[in-house]
Amino acid sequence: MPVPFLGRLNLTEYAALIGSFLLVGLEAFVRIFTLALPSSLLAIFYRISRRLFNRLSTPAQKRAEERRKSVSDSIRDASDFVDICAMWGYTAEEHVVQTKDGYLLGLHRLAWRKGEEDVRVNHGPNSVKKRVVYLHHGLLMNSEVWVCQTDEQRVLPFVLVEKGFDVWLGNNRGNKYSKKSIHCSPTSLDFWNFSIDEFAFYDIPDSIAYILDTTGQPSLSYIGFSQGTAQAFASLAVHPKLNDQVNVFIALAPAMSPAGLSNGVVDALVKASPQVLFLLFGRRSILSSATMWQSLLYPPLFTKVIDLGLTFLFNWKTQNISTSQKLAAYPHLYSFTSTKSVVHWFQIIRTKSFQMYDDDVHPPIILSSSSKYTKVAKYPTRNIKTPVVLVYGGSDSLVDIKVMLRELPSQTISTEIPHYEHLDFLWARDVDTQVFQHVFDALESFTGAEHTKEEYERYRHARHSSLSASTFFRRNAARGSDAALDSDVSTAVGGDEGPRSEHHEDALADTDPSGSPDQGVSRQVHQIRESYIPSPRRASGIARPRNIRAGAAEDDLVCPSPSSPQSVRFQDGIAEMGADGSVDSDAQLRTPKRRGTAGSQMSVDSMKGGRGISLGTGMNA
Repeated sequence: MPVPFLGRLNLTEYAALIGSFLLVGLEAFVRIFTLALPSSLLAIFYRISRRLFNRLSTPAQKRAEERRKSVSDSIRDASDFVDICAMWGYTAEEHVVQTKDGYLLGLHRLAWRKGEEDVRVNHGPNSVKKRVVYLHHGLLMNSEVWVCQTDEQRVLPFVLVEKGFDVWLGNNRGNKYSKKSIHCSPTSLDFWNFSIDEFAFYDIPDSIAYILDTTGQPSLSYIGFSQGTAQAFASLAVHPKLNDQVNVFIALAPAMSPAGLSNGVVDALVKASPQVLFLLFGRRSILSSATMWQSLLYPPLFTKVIDLGLTFLFNWKTQNISTSQKLAAYPHLYSFTSTKSVVHWFQIIRTKSFQMYDDDVHPPIILSSSSKYTKVAKYPTRNIKTPVVLVYGGSDSLVDIKVMLRELPSQTISTEIPHYEHLDFLWARDVDTQVFQHVFDALESFTGAEHTKEEYERYRHARHSSLSASTFFRRNAARGSDAALDSDVSTAVGGDEGPRSEHHEDALADTDPSGSPDQGVSRQVHQIRESYIPSPRRASGIARPRNIRAGAAEDDLVCPSPSSPQSVRFQDGIAEMGADGSVDSDAQLRTPKRRGTAGSQMSVDSMKGGRGISLGTGMNA
């Protein structure tokens, strides 16, 4: 029998715990010491870090950094959301909504295309009526992460505005735009006493209610990233009325019950006792010193530090994000949140259950019968009625799609982008061609609160075509990328990747009279091109997607990992096509391979069967 308290951790974990306390104490001492120094000395530290980076960098890396400096610097140095939007010629509104428990949340709105700033949108009977889209950020973030890209064609809010939507972006309590409450000061412990529960019960529903009341629209479409998806899962599960106000929920890099951290020691430590984070970081804001270190370090060196941290904790390589994009976006990556909200996540990881925050302090010795009398409530996510569309990365260590689908309604639809990691859904080089069309298909298919069978069928057909088109983009981008590679392009090109278009049901149905599948897919590609926003830097009208247009910078070339697809699977006994062209029509249900499999998987369950739809592009991570 393990010794109470001492038996909770092994020797390695205790060593990690003691080392963590020492590092946190050292960081606190250095922080206090640094803040006491005059600004002239701080400038010296900045110059030292710049010299260190230049000494460790290769000449090619230095040339690449100088070439991309202007755009990245402008975005990096922008002070807030409104300034970033103004750089690209868009006018943003700022709103404040008060939650039922007294927090003041900042909302941002993009309602006008360029040149229509004087038009009244969703404001009164004589105004222009537009559908409303709401976007919500992830953990330790704010709304700026949606707009800090180095090319406006890869800024999802801008593309949605140009397509005619009234776009709103939310912020969690405690972050840069929501650091105020009518009841307490942000310096108090009470202000930071919140977790995912408060996001779900107050922040999301109150923000949506404010937006619908302001615009006069009956419903909106929700697009979430990472924790922004978890907050929607929880909110829709506990607020039945909210399901009538959200016509579709699009979850990018969805988070519900992550498996844990890739670093075994850190993962074991936080799973053994999530509350240890309170000892390390206190009960207010977590990692509040990050902004100070950002100001002291030379930007390219700062991006290296962030990359090392992401690799250490999550094993993310960030190879799909260009160096210039990192220089622009990483300074906008961090925003304040409570330590309690992070502790809540580690409770979820430890219990492998998407549940509410556990306030109990468990005694060292737990009686075997105690579980009969206490149970932390799980979020009833199977009760969600809003159509749920999941778009996840096959190389994302935080997504366990099989576990997630078991906890979601039967009609949930999932699409895999095999070579994508977590942050790629915000900033990848090819995010416009690999992710955006999935978003557009969902927005165009689900338009009302009725959530009919016809909407699901319409989305299924649109998804088939988009999968073929995205494969077409990847294949052509890889073919044309050999001539202009520099140190920023870190993923090797493996030749002709992605499933051939004739392996897709939709491509076979969309051929021209001559029977050429690629020409059929080209029509879908043309439709996607038409949906992109006009570029002020080109006189040719509609700009082509970044990863295949002529003259694309080396920095933005798409270089996906090599793959060799073997088969496309259609579940529920429809068909199975092998690499040799043979078709297996038996009606046995096959379990699709997930996350980084070599083949392209499509499982199209009938709405009567109600097991959902799972669509995956066929490319290795």
